[in-house]
Amino acid sequence: MSETHAGVGGGEPEPQFRYVEEFVRHQLSVSLGGSRGMLESALPFVAFTLAWVVSRTLAAPLPAPPLYLALGAAIVTAIVLALVRLLQHQSVRFVLQAVIPTAIAAVIAARTGRAADVFLPGILYNGVLALVSALSIVLRKPLVGFVLGAAVGDPTGWTSDRGLVRMTSKLTAVLAVPYVVRFVVQLPLFLTGQVVLLGVAKVVLGWPLLLAALFVIGLMLSRGKTPMEDSALGVPAPAPDPAG
Repeated sequence: MSETHAGVGGGEPEPQFRYVEEFVRHQLSVSLGGSRGMLESALPFVAFTLAWVVSRTLAAPLPAPPLYLALGAAIVTAIVLALVRLLQHQSVRFVLQAVIPTAIAAVIAARTGRAADVFLPGILYNGVLALVSALSIVLRKPLVGFVLGAAVGDPTGWTSDRGLVRMTSKLTAVLAVPYVVRFVVQLPLFLTGQVVLLGVAKVVLGWPLLLAALFVIGLMLSRGKTPMEDSALGVPAPAPDPAG
């Protein structure tokens, strides 16, 4: 077995890992919220696009303009997702990744009156992340390294380990690909006001593209078995099982 579990401070058991690569895979999954977290971030924009398309094609009089109906659908979806998490006594951390951008997008679109503006915060967010990711690699302070460092309580200790810097640089580059693709594809659609295509691109280039990046990362990490005790991450390897 490459994993064991041990209680920390009498609280919830936490996994411990023998190899750096296992720890990296686990921590990236936790940071991104897994498949459910990624799905929750996409659903409000799916609801917006569907409500926009339906409300614009209905011949019957509507109680509100299509833009406001679509915004309402997105906000209600985000709130429902948060309530489900709360009822299940789970953290709403990853739902907030949908609620906050949805609220910001709703305010912007409501002020401008342009449905395409709902997607503007996400486009800018991906553009900034793509730029920051590239700069962090050039400066040899890749973003993924800070995620791992924060997980072990030492955000910068890993920077002295050349092997970890090389590894996290490669992982940061792979994770930056979705940001670049989303920005390059969605910006022209935004500039031409293609609301429906923006909605489709938001979903198609959302969690499916991220899952593809994580699959590539999994393949990259499956090749190595660096003992945790040899790593600057400072996470001790689990003690041998006396019964084993």
